[in-house]
Amino acid sequence: MKKFYLFGIWCLFIAQFVKAQQPASPVISVNFQQATIQTVVTDIESKSSYRFYYDAAQFDSLKITLQATDKTVPAILDLAFSGTDFHYALNGQQVFLTKTKILQTTLAPGFFGIKATPGVSTAPVSPVTTFVNDGDKIIPEATTENKLYEIGVKTNTIDAGRATLSGYIRDIKSGEAVTGASIYITAQKTGVATDQYGYFTLSLPKGRHLLSIRGVGMRDTRRQIILYADGKIIIEMMEQVTSLKEVKISADKVANVRAVELGVTRLDIKSIKQVPTVFGEADILRVVLTLPGVQSVGEASTGFNVRGGSADQNLILLNDATIYNPSHFFGFFSAFNPDIVKGVELYKSSIPEKFGGRVSSILDVTDREGNKKKFTGTAGIGLITSRFNIEGPIIKDKTSFIFGARGTYSDWLLKLLPDAYKNSQASFYDFNLDISHQIDDKNNIYISSYISRDKFKLNSDTAYSYSNRNINIKWKHNFNNKLFGLFLVGSDRYQYDISSFDNPVNAYKLKFDINQTNFKSDFTYYLNTSNTITFGLNNIYYKLHPGTYGPNDAKSLALPDVVPAQQALESALYLGDKYDVNDDLSVSFGLRYSLYNFLGPQAVNNYAPGLPRSSTSLIDSTNYSSGKIIKTYGGPEIRLSARYNLGDNLSIKGGYNTLRQYIHLLSNTTAIAPTDVWQLSNPNIKPQYGDQVSLGIYKNLKSNTIETSVEVYYKRLKDYLDYRSGATLVLNHHIETDVINTRGKAYGVEFMIRKNTGSANGWISYAYSRTFLKQDDPAVGQPVNNGNFYPANYDKPHSFNFVGNYRFTHRFSLSLNVTYSTGRPITLPTGKYYYAGSERVYYSDRNAYRIPDYFRSDFSMNIDGNHKVHQATHNSFTIGVYNLTGRQNAYSTYFTQESGVITGYKLSIFAKPIPFINYNIRF
Repeated sequence: MKKFYLFGIWCLFIAQFVKAQQPASPVISVNFQQATIQTVVTDIESKSSYRFYYDAAQFDSLKITLQATDKTVPAILDLAFSGTDFHYALNGQQVFLTKTKILQTTLAPGFFGIKATPGVSTAPVSPVTTFVNDGDKIIPEATTENKLYEIGVKTNTIDAGRATLSGYIRDIKSGEAVTGASIYITAQKTGVATDQYGYFTLSLPKGRHLLSIRGVGMRDTRRQIILYADGKIIIEMMEQVTSLKEVKISADKVANVRAVELGVTRLDIKSIKQVPTVFGEADILRVVLTLPGVQSVGEASTGFNVRGGSADQNLILLNDATIYNPSHFFGFFSAFNPDIVKGVELYKSSIPEKFGGRVSSILDVTDREGNKKKFTGTAGIGLITSRFNIEGPIIKDKTSFIFGARGTYSDWLLKLLPDAYKNSQASFYDFNLDISHQIDDKNNIYISSYISRDKFKLNSDTAYSYSNRNINIKWKHNFNNKLFGLFLVGSDRYQYDISSFDNPVNAYKLKFDINQTNFKSDFTYYLNTSNTITFGLNNIYYKLHPGTYGPNDAKSLALPDVVPAQQALESALYLGDKYDVNDDLSVSFGLRYSLYNFLGPQAVNNYAPGLPRSSTSLIDSTNYSSGKIIKTYGGPEIRLSARYNLGDNLSIKGGYNTLRQYIHLLSNTTAIAPTDVWQLSNPNIKPQYGDQVSLGIYKNLKSNTIETSVEVYYKRLKDYLDYRSGATLVLNHHIETDVINTRGKAYGVEFMIRKNTGSANGWISYAYSRTFLKQDDPAVGQPVNNGNFYPANYDKPHSFNFVGNYRFTHRFSLSLNVTYSTGRPITLPTGKYYYAGSERVYYSDRNAYRIPDYFRSDFSMNIDGNHKVHQATHNSFTIGVYNLTGRQNAYSTYFTQESGVITGYKLSIFAKPIPFINYNIRF
């Protein structure tokens, strides 16, 4: 009997698919006299296409007497079973006979609590769900596409209304969060992207939905759900293994077109590692320099300039910690270990309201959390550096760690330099340690730490060293499915020292450090499908020691000199809202109010009013006690952007933002150097202010496999610090007398074409940009260039970059990088004259000339070992040439007077092709 019903139900569902395809029931004639059920069934089956299913034991007492002419089979059965306990049920051409109970051949309305959804298959799917225990909560863990996952408390019927679906997207192999993955519901025409922790939330109508999930470098997938009420889900994705002949076409991969932000570039570590760089080690900042609107002033500099901003106007973050000097080894390497970095985001225009403190850009670098499933690691060895990292679970699926280390052994290379540098030494190391712990469904803890140190000496008795030390603790708390907060406490420190020790009488040590303590509380509230609200509070406490000079030996006669420490508190409160007006129009508005307090103890110099600040106009100084608020600056900062879709793959965007910067970099070099001094705003030095308006057009081609964009911008700067001729920056007790406040303007246009998929991929970028400064305030002193605009040190009008990769097989690929830019401005000596009985040099207007244009091409081959899954280790080689054409690009220029003649020289860092090889192993 049981087998009969199972068989009947199976046939019922099978027949449901072909029911609509069957022709209308034919008419037949029958004549039964006390016939058994077997006789009736045999006769009807012989005259029609119907097939009967029944339990003969239930019909042994039934005898049928019936005569009918030209009747349908259902009509005959109605007459045959009239007034009895026997019933029939039809499903297409199948007839199910039962006694007492009627077999239902269709699902009762609301059986799944849903109505048919356009675009979603309604084929029967078993609601089989895998669950994970998380404290006292049960959360579905969605791992396959063909199951139906129940979200919320199940009910027999589903009420009308909406519910909030939230959860995490993770890598199925490592358990790490998948950042920036998109979850899209085609029927609802809505979607959302995961944050840096893989978290998402969105509001949907209750009922059944099909989720389409896509992520960079991950295999596209989908999940079927029934949403009964507010609930969470964990979705696991697999890494994408690209087929060389595969062509991926996806109408949903239009994030660059549909996102509200403009002037934002996101890079994953796979793209970064394909770009050839000096000495063959993947370098994040070198790749950032290939983006439109981003330039560098020199060959061996990892400081960068964005849209007319100076190097100190970029806020560089590593896991929300501030990195003040992002370079190693004379600027040849960046401070970021590529083996543990997850991704990079560069904000040039639409800077989120949660960021502040810089007027040019935000570079946000995020590390991976570490493998939560098993222990893995990588190692690499190159010509002058080695690196190692290991990661794995501390508590499986809950707590993970990742540790990375790098070091150098470069002295052998320095020995090959000319005699003037043979006694040089240089070394660096850095360590990263990150720990991630999931307390329960609502609470996560993240600990991030970074330590680096550089030491070098260039054939002299003067040694230099500098270091970064950063640590922070983050607590992510989900208040409910719509509101979550992130709380951070951290400490950042940058210091350098210069020491001389060979001559005991003159031995000295010069130290500088900057320390900051951070507290941040960031909240995100998903009000509804159209509104995402962000708000929060940020605080930074600064303490600087601008210079400490003293003897480095007991016999030293160096006189101690200490520039007083500086303290300040920077606070900010912000509120933002991303609002989708309709399917085509979205706007994002943010308001940030920043407040800056310069604190005692401090002695502030007072100058005669109406006169330029100088040692001769210095009147006296005012002493302030510890904790006293000496000077307050502040004001609102506006963040506004909008996007309008002109088609499925075409949009136009506009944006405006204002920013304030309260800390300044004082440098006598064009690039970030270890001897640079940071200075806080005070009564005599105003904070910097900048605003920018930008407009962009974004278009995707060939089924969204090629991204194109054009952006134009105009930026104004106020109170940017430039320097008087002959300015002294080190151990200056009245630095305000050697710096001048300027105002500036920057404008440009940026083009970019980018192909992300296929065997051939990469990008092409071009930017035309100008940056000018002006100082015409007679109260400050003699106007620069007679009060006219002059190019900034980093003004480089033309910049072109090509980054291309071609993968021939899974194991072999080629990469080519080509870059060109206009030479940066310089000030040249143009003549000699006699004054007061001595010969003097006459210089041109500031930055009136330029060094030669810059051109470089790099080439590399990437060779992987076999791709067997069950193998203890996987190895790869990177072989290539940096500066393939051997062009002698000028890093800087200098002048010497020889026999009464002033002669100019240019210094090239890499004047010849530099071959490199790296061996990498992964386990």
